[in-house]
Amino acid sequence: MDVLLTTLKAVVDQLGATVLLPIVIFVIATVLGAKPSRAFRAGITIGVAFIGINLVVGLMWTSLSDVAQAIVTNTGIKRDVVDVGWPSAAAIAFGSSVGLWVIPVGIAVNVALLFTGLTRTLNVDVWNFWHFAFIGSLVTAATGSLAMGIGAAAIMAALALLFADWSAKGVQRFYGVPGVSVPHLASAQILPIAIVLNWIIDRIPGIRDIKIDTDTIQSRLGVFGEPVVLGLVIGLVLGLVGYWNPAAPAEMVVKVLKAGMNLAAVMVLLPRMVKILMEGLIPVSEAAREFVQKRAGSREINVGLDSAILIGHPAAISSALILVPIAILLSVILPGNRVILFADLAVIPFLVAMTAPVVNGNVFRMVIIGTITLAVGFYVATALAPLFTSAATAAGFALPKNAAQVTSIVDGFLWISWVTVEAVNRLGALGLGLLAVVVLGGIVAFTRNRAGWERLAGTETAEAAGE
Repeated sequence: MDVLLTTLKAVVDQLGATVLLPIVIFVIATVLGAKPSRAFRAGITIGVAFIGINLVVGLMWTSLSDVAQAIVTNTGIKRDVVDVGWPSAAAIAFGSSVGLWVIPVGIAVNVALLFTGLTRTLNVDVWNFWHFAFIGSLVTAATGSLAMGIGAAAIMAALALLFADWSAKGVQRFYGVPGVSVPHLASAQILPIAIVLNWIIDRIPGIRDIKIDTDTIQSRLGVFGEPVVLGLVIGLVLGLVGYWNPAAPAEMVVKVLKAGMNLAAVMVLLPRMVKILMEGLIPVSEAAREFVQKRAGSREINVGLDSAILIGHPAAISSALILVPIAILLSVILPGNRVILFADLAVIPFLVAMTAPVVNGNVFRMVIIGTITLAVGFYVATALAPLFTSAATAAGFALPKNAAQVTSIVDGFLWISWVTVEAVNRLGALGLGLLAVVVLGGIVAFTRNRAGWERLAGTETAEAAGE
């Protein structure tokens, strides 16, 4: 069994999402009854779309990382917990002992909840099971127990499905992605935070009346409010903040202009890549719906995908780019914070994208919610840094020079990670059992009052806004 799991983990790790996902899509679509030719074309199309998305995100990553490094250099910020980025966190997760088990465990949880009618999400995003493994590896590092780590990973797999089902209608309405849900744990975890903070904002006079969404910006600013121009302007502003150097004006201007054009390109290209992705997804969604209707009447099945399909929306990108300098400022001014951001600044769109349906694309509210979430995240990351570093060392990860400890925005900043570790540290196996009861109870409660929960997650926001 260990040999089989080791081989499976190695294959997943080597193939990566852009190769693995087309294979998974082809197999699932064929099993669900799609013609092999349609399933094959769908898999390739989705793979191509994700390659395109990754290329554009890579462009954004490079631009923001360069700007962040310049800001850090200019301000002289020094911290002993270094953000090593999500690729490092994924490598740590899949390299851990829990990573060996996470794929069969994640699939088993999904199948069990599907057949019992407790989820409507078919999670094909196998690559992102690493999020479950990562939290499991923290639990293993805290307790020394592989069994508890695997148990934590299984609970996270179930929790991701709950968040995916809860947000599905809102995501489909706002982002225009029918038949899709998002079980990406790092993105979905902001959902309850967004619901609570949005409720609070609704009760603050003056603040509750501020509406700044991309449609409003475009209608008031004309051409300057279009996504491509908005990306250019935000890029120029970030570039000026990072590269300001009157002593070398020519070099400064070149870098600022490049930052502006790169982020303008991101605003245009990401939505195009998502459209290609949706083209490939249509045959899979149709096959899943027909398969389920034949066996379970009218029950819907949504295809669970990476939150990368959401970040192409102007509201997600705009709010995230505004949050970049805010995040760097927070790392400077928050008392007791030991984390310096660097590699993961480009993932902020993934963290805030799920708030858009809740606030109906109000960028102002997305920035407020994102700021508070990041502020809490710094303290979570500081608290979890020793375990994060222990898990990294156990997985054979080489620590950067001058870094006493390491973290990442994904998944080191997540409240879910902290709650899970705290429950285990304080109560041991009982804490893990209580988490399982809470998650399963949440799933059952959602199933019994689906409409009520969905309203909280943004299914009726458009109607309430008079759209």
